[in-house]
Amino acid sequence: MSSPVKSHRIAQLAQVLLDNGIDCFVAQDPISMGYLQGIHEHAGERFLALCIHSSGKVRLICPALSVNQVKRSGVEDIRSWKDGEDPLAHFEELANDWGLKSAIIAVDSNMPARMLLQMQSVLPAALFKSGETYLAQLMRIKSDEEVELLRQAGKIADDAFDAVYPHIKAGLTEKQVDKMLVDAMVERGGEPYFAIVATGANSAEPHHLSDNTILKNGDTLILDFGCDVGGYKSDITRTVAVGYATEKAKQVYDIVYRSHMAGRHQSKTGVTCGSIDAAARKVIEDEGFGPYFFHRTGHGLGLNGHEEPFIIGGSEEVVEPGNCFSIEPGIYLAGELGVRIENIVVATAAGHESMNREPSSTMIVVGG
Repeated sequence: MSSPVKSHRIAQLAQVLLDNGIDCFVAQDPISMGYLQGIHEHAGERFLALCIHSSGKVRLICPALSVNQVKRSGVEDIRSWKDGEDPLAHFEELANDWGLKSAIIAVDSNMPARMLLQMQSVLPAALFKSGETYLAQLMRIKSDEEVELLRQAGKIADDAFDAVYPHIKAGLTEKQVDKMLVDAMVERGGEPYFAIVATGANSAEPHHLSDNTILKNGDTLILDFGCDVGGYKSDITRTVAVGYATEKAKQVYDIVYRSHMAGRHQSKTGVTCGSIDAAARKVIEDEGFGPYFFHRTGHGLGLNGHEEPFIIGGSEEVVEPGNCFSIEPGIYLAGELGVRIENIVVATAAGHESMNREPSSTMIVVGG
């Protein structure tokens, strides 16, 4: 990440803090720090804080063993501490220098409770609050460079699916197919970060953990997986049939496909996230399967696997150009089968661009 990009993001966040009456933002999560300053350090149990004042001043408090790495990020004001020393002395110094004794301080969403409690012990009169929404205002609007990385990650996922599905057949286990997908993403330059393979009744579990269940002819099989390219994620779901597709599976697939396309049609700049969810959900409800679609239609994607905007019923959040999110309706019939279809899209002035190739309009049969 270039210095101008870092400076721009810091300035943007400082303005958001000013607009919301926040004095300081403290980041500890590698994704938050990486987005803002190109620091991707994992602190473990050690105290590490990237502190950003509403004036735009930046100070980093970090363990001495990370100093060489963080210096490459371009932060000029670094206060390091060695094991056995008290890092909170640096935080107290920051509070004195920046006048934070009774300030309002926002922290990133993944900060450990241990670290938050340490800061509160130093500043008992300060108000600490979640800073997730403030940083999300920046992260949810993707630049052209970010979209290109999302595009590359999406292509790797597409290519991995195309390479793997012709080799899926009855007799394999979920874990074997999982490994095939992971290997295919690695071979194409992606860094896999998750894979869900769910066959038969397991496909009715949206977040099933791939196990040793054996694929059987007639099974519905969900493949949900993604990889990382330059920190940016892909996330794709395809549902296929093993050996042959039952009439019930074909019926459910058709409904979910039409739901997916309805959500896609509504995915454009200026609409509410709730209206996208409603468009996809209506198709499933009209077919009598409403109770079996029990999760939101989508989630934002970027450096995080799940981030704003969330495509959920009732949301009045308005889609902006550069918003990146999934459209992934599903129907889950417990003990029987599940179908989910997911593409990632980026909103544009003209509508949206899909980061994935189009899903099949009819259920693909593998190993037949």
